Amino acid sequence: MKICMIGAGYVGLVSAACFSDFGWNVVCVDKDEGRLAQLHRGEIPIYEPGLDDLVARNVAAGRIQFSGSLAESVQDADVVFLAVGTPVRRGDGYADLTFVFEAVEELAPHLRDGVVITTKSTVPVGTGREIERRLKALRPDADFAVCSNPEFLREGSAIRDFTHPDRVLVGCDNGRGRDVMARLYEPLSLRNAPIMFVSRESAELAKYAANSFLAMKITFINEIADLCEEVGADVSEVATAVGADGRIGPKFLNPGPGYGGSCFPKDVSALARTAREAKAPITLVEQVEKVNMERKIAMGARVERAAGGSVQGKTVAVLGVTFKPNTDDMRDAPSLVILPMLQSRGAKIRACDPQGRTQAEPLLPDVEWYVDPMEAARDADVLLVLTEWNEFRALDLKKLRSVMNGDVLVDLRNVYAPKLAAEAGFTYMGVGRGQTTSCVDDNAT
Repeated sequence: MKICMIGAGYVGLVSAACFSDFGWNVVCVDKDEGRLAQLHRGEIPIYEPGLDDLVARNVAAGRIQFSGSLAESVQDADVVFLAVGTPVRRGDGYADLTFVFEAVEELAPHLRDGVVITTKSTVPVGTGREIERRLKALRPDADFAVCSNPEFLREGSAIRDFTHPDRVLVGCDNGRGRDVMARLYEPLSLRNAPIMFVSRESAELAKYAANSFLAMKITFINEIADLCEEVGADVSEVATAVGADGRIGPKFLNPGPGYGGSCFPKDVSALARTAREAKAPITLVEQVEKVNMERKIAMGARVERAAGGSVQGKTVAVLGVTFKPNTDDMRDAPSLVILPMLQSRGAKIRACDPQGRTQAEPLLPDVEWYVDPMEAARDADVLLVLTEWNEFRALDLKKLRSVMNGDVLVDLRNVYAPKLAAEAGFTYMGVGRGQTTSCVDDNAT
């Protein structure tokens, strides 16, 4: 089976590499000449654990290629995937489908009978039907099928998510399209991965609904964490108890400074917009969007409070700036709200992130960057944990404290045990763990 993947961004490149590893022949098409040049040199333009080895292995085997020519790449393709960007549109929060429809127009002259066009990008309900309408208008003679196959890949574990999925969701209203997609995913179905066939509209909506539900779960535990601080409960104990309920589950119950990334913010916004336009507003989802933005601002204020009420003239050392660990993605990261806020209040920022500097540096001006967490913390007044990279979990807290001027540790990911932080000489503030814990607090836990 031959696959043409239009778009060599995060979703397109990961999907293309995994399909090629199944044994299919894949051509990945992209208009970004710089990105293509990197891929031809064997360089991976994004950070995803294991992706460099996966691509290299399949390039060597001749199963994956990279091209700037759509016309050449779609020849003899059985499946053409649309994996282009669908960013939030300015002004109304809706998904911008410009790149999707541009790809459709460019694809139309080269359609061959029997091809299946499949959206891998996250698109609003009705997009598949609109793609079909546009293609038929441009090529009334062509015989093709349009399907929806949304991705459910988590940055940092995308390869495993693709190869060991909870489910593969395919929206298809055409029998031949269903047969082709079933064959495409046969390497997974033979290992008993659930392949779910639904209508196109159901597949498109399910992706938004799933991400919005997870965003709501994160927002819920963040608000529970605030309540824990006021009533003396520990959010980690509460989350463990709640997550033990099989109807709820333990995932996405870790409090923090708010969600970010390429999916949750834009998908929550797009779902809320879709619901309003359909005259079926989802006020719960609209509130999640509002609360999450307020959360990031509140976390900036929390750092000020921990620093004695002001960060004016103080140095804040930051561990992690990406929206989550194991990625270099800075899209809607809490750091993009919190750090400029602290700078506006007079703080000097020093930062360390294992993978995020390249993307973060142009977005966070006037930040000093360090490779070594100890050097970032040297002479700092406040230590702020924003991303829970594994590299930060086993840091020597006593040594960290010894190189700092101040003793304040604001742990917005609850990476460190309050008691151990206090014993190392820190005045510790976590999330949902009660009030500030200091080294003189004999009851610190």
